Amino acid sequence: MTLMRSALILGLLSAVGPFAIDMYLPAMPTIAAGLDADVATVQLTLTAYFVAFGIAQLFYGPWADQVGRKIPLYVGLGIFIAGSIGCAVAPSIGALIAFRALQGIGGAVLMVVPRAVIRDMHTGAAATKLMAMVMLVISVSPMLAPLVGSGVIAVADWRVIFWLLCLAAGLSLGMTAMVLPETLAPAARVKVNLRNLMKGAKVLLTDRVFMGLTLIGGFGFASFMVFIASASFVYSGQFGLSPTGFSVAFAINAIGFFAASQAAGPLGERLGVLPVMRGAVIGFAAFSMLLLVVCLAGFVSLPVVIIGLFFANACLGLIIPTTMVMALDPHGDIAGLASSLGGTLQMLTGGLMVVVTGAFFDGTATPMVGAIALCAVIALGIALWTFAAMGRTASA
Repeated sequence: MTLMRSALILGLLSAVGPFAIDMYLPAMPTIAAGLDADVATVQLTLTAYFVAFGIAQLFYGPWADQVGRKIPLYVGLGIFIAGSIGCAVAPSIGALIAFRALQGIGGAVLMVVPRAVIRDMHTGAAATKLMAMVMLVISVSPMLAPLVGSGVIAVADWRVIFWLLCLAAGLSLGMTAMVLPETLAPAARVKVNLRNLMKGAKVLLTDRVFMGLTLIGGFGFASFMVFIASASFVYSGQFGLSPTGFSVAFAINAIGFFAASQAAGPLGERLGVLPVMRGAVIGFAAFSMLLLVVCLAGFVSLPVVIIGLFFANACLGLIIPTTMVMALDPHGDIAGLASSLGGTLQMLTGGLMVVVTGAFFDGTATPMVGAIALCAVIALGIALWTFAAMGRTASA
């Protein structure tokens, strides 16, 4: 496949999972009212999705290393469809949380397998470029999905959102069967057994660089999860935006992330991956802390929050695709396991941060910004520790 065609196919597959998050964000206040649930309980529908999404990756990665990339996609998409149907007919908030977890179990395959496919085909700067192109396709999600969701709830019940997700997964299933080639040759497949899993996991968990890069991306992603879980309540509650207005504000914040992600590959080729990463992590922490100081000083307004998050997320757009590629590069022989373990650690980190910071969330911007800044500072600390190890490895 050509690079552009690969990016389009993998991007469309990868976008289904984010659509399952972004499309129903404008409906969260409506869901809370319709199912007689409070804000914290509705936020658990996101946490359940992310935690299940993270843990399930541990299964899909090794399985994809053994049987190839396509069979796990068929199974995962089938589970996602079943979860979407369950969400559409859920009679209570508890049932919705459970079916969102089932959705996450299925959707996890769309995080693991596309990244492993990229590693099958490319390494280094070429892989970063393809990952950035995939993210360009995915970038449609945070800009289009909330608008679609707000349009749906303007004319129909929020449950229709999940029927549309079911349709999107069905189309992805057809595309996998007819368009996506198998990229893992039979000779390169690794038999799944406990010994191999333990051996591979030990290699990854004791690799300071792999763990450091994974957690840098994990806390970066956690900040985005905190924003996703809180933004609809902040923008509609504190700032009085309509569902459509929230969708536009959310899209502006997401544009910074995905626009910057397109520069990750070219900047890495021109300046070196490590300098780009170092500057991005420092920038992410600096912009997040600056926004927090402004909010604590009492200058909280919608433009201030949007602009501050735009620049912080732009730095994040350089961090996440680069850490993904750098973490997988030395582990091509266990790319599926590395992808799944890395994804699991990142999702669990994000889910934990949403739960921990959710206890302090009061529906206003300052706690949300504070949680994002905390994630950024932790990511910076881990980055300094990891870059030191990478420097010693390079000089050895």
